[in-house]
Amino acid sequence: MRNKLSIILMSIILVVTSCYEDEGVESPVKTATPSTDPLDIVIQNTFIDKYGVAVRYKFIDRYVDQNKRVAPAKREVVEPMLDFLTQFWVEPFINVPNGRRFFESHVPAEVIFIGSPIFNDDGTVTLGVADAGARITLTEVNQIDINNQEWVFRQLGTIYHEFAHIVHQRYNLPTGFQEISPDGYTSLGSWYNLTDEEALQRGFVSPYATSTFNEDFAETVAFLLYDPAFYETYINDEPNCTTADCVARNEGRALIRSKYNSVLTHYDQVTGVDLLEVRAIIQDRLN
Repeated sequence: MRNKLSIILMSIILVVTSCYEDEGVESPVKTATPSTDPLDIVIQNTFIDKYGVAVRYKFIDRYVDQNKRVAPAKREVVEPMLDFLTQFWVEPFINVPNGRRFFESHVPAEVIFIGSPIFNDDGTVTLGVADAGARITLTEVNQIDINNQEWVFRQLGTIYHEFAHIVHQRYNLPTGFQEISPDGYTSLGSWYNLTDEEALQRGFVSPYATSTFNEDFAETVAFLLYDPAFYETYINDEPNCTTADCVARNEGRALIRSKYNSVLTHYDQVTGVDLLEVRAIIQDRLN
């Protein structure tokens, strides 16, 4: 089995309140002076004006827990990352039927670029963060290399995973999804003890997918979209099974097929988007 670096997710709901001494006085209106920085103008033209998405690459400390260690994004990688996201995230969705409406109404308000992984105190790293559907944080942007398949897959796995979280946060999980492989789940604290093989035999596309129902949903969507070998690895049975491990893998694939069909139906019903059409565009561009 191929090794895959699973994605660690955090969901944070941030509530901001403001107080004024005289509640009868209207709150002051702040106006921002438009930036004349050429890079900020590119972001304004390509993401803010078109989709209402602010891309942040400066002052990253305000977006990361103070107990975690990160490196900022280098200025020279920001525009290539914008192109990367446009090519593999924005355009595959907006170029399918109902996709533009779905993307524009579900895209988060902010995307944060961080140069390094987020290093946690327990020795793990965080590759992506989704904050209650309002913000997606991408890491390792300083290592951008579209010819490096591992880097590309990690970034796509992160962005598709986080974007899928927004769907279940708004519309809940597909009906019956939690009953497909109820005995296979672990917990957020122990999923990393599983191998890819063990996860597959349980009916999951990755060890991290076993941590919660929501992560299972998001991982299934992400792997479906970016993994060229998705069907070969997770959907199609191995023929002529004669060993216990092979039989167990095929039993796991049967569970993943149920999740796959559930996810496709759910997206079609609640968003009107055919994920297989989105996948076709992504895979064409990856090739």
